[in-house]
Amino acid sequence: MADQEIGRVTHYFDKAMVALLKLSGDLKVGEVVKIVKGDEEFEMEVGSMQVNHEAISEGKSGEEVAIKVTSPTKEGALVYKVEK
Repeated sequence: MADQEIGRVTHYFDKAMVALLKLSGDLKVGEVVKIVKGDEEFEMEVGSMQVNHEAISEGKSGEEVAIKVTSPTKEGALVYKVEK
């Protein structure tokens, strides 16, 4: 099954290694995402997610959520949910 695009990075805080995502699909803590910008890409499990500094377990389409990332990324990077 193909990976499903679920959003894009709208801002990246490099010191905190946190990416702000504008979701176009649902995302839950514990799911694996792939973040792609040009020839840079990495996969990671979503360990935590926040909206307005409040921890949440699931982000819905249309929301802007913050996640801690394991590698640096850039604004405009596409976010895919990795299907197992």
